[in-house]
Amino acid sequence: MTPEWFVLVVAGFAVFVGAVVQGGVGFGLGLMAAPVITMLDSSLMPAAVQVVNLILPMFTLAAEWRGVDWRGLGFALLGRLPGSLIGAVIVVHVSTQALGVFVGTMVLVAVAVTATAVVVPRTGATLGAAGFVSGVTGTATGIGGPPMGLVYQHAKGRQIRATLAMFFCLSAAQSLAILAVVGHLPGRSVVMGALLIPFMVAGFAVSGPLRRYLDGGRVRAGILVLAAVSAFVLIAQQLVR
Repeated sequence: MTPEWFVLVVAGFAVFVGAVVQGGVGFGLGLMAAPVITMLDSSLMPAAVQVVNLILPMFTLAAEWRGVDWRGLGFALLGRLPGSLIGAVIVVHVSTQALGVFVGTMVLVAVAVTATAVVVPRTGATLGAAGFVSGVTGTATGIGGPPMGLVYQHAKGRQIRATLAMFFCLSAAQSLAILAVVGHLPGRSVVMGALLIPFMVAGFAVSGPLRRYLDGGRVRAGILVLAAVSAFVLIAQQLVR
């Protein structure tokens, strides 16, 4: 069994890196942290990541809340609720091993989609669909950013960060409530999520001075490679059990 301190340190580093990226481009925390935490201790997922997902957006909103696209946010949240319910069903009925493979696969899909320059029109339909997919993957795995990031990828930086921050904050609260209702919100995972918050704060603090340099051409490409490697390792680990 992996020692708790080791889980905290390694997961904390993943959260730190994810917070740096999310502080700059609007999303990335779940993409980095979810596969790492699942590899370390899958019983902590997805609640531990959702606890951090609830807190991090508040820092972004404190500075950039005026950039929120309220109309788009409304469509996305309408789609997310049914998606969250499906995600909860997955958590209840899917085995830990299968969930690990699912997380890894979703990370690879997210990396592939995020790395492409696909132009998605920002309409009520696409926003609702993105919210729905985000609800499924976010509630089941803690990774809900890429679908929304894809729709908003051509918006201005401030609008992307503010809108996604509001979406993630409300979404994490929704997911945690649903996980509690279905009996999959263990106290240990909530405590671990709380212990990861200082790492998240440190990552966000670093992202401030570096935000103008996080233009996606260099830093995001490297992070996506790391996320893909983590996903491959996670899938391999689950399949050889």
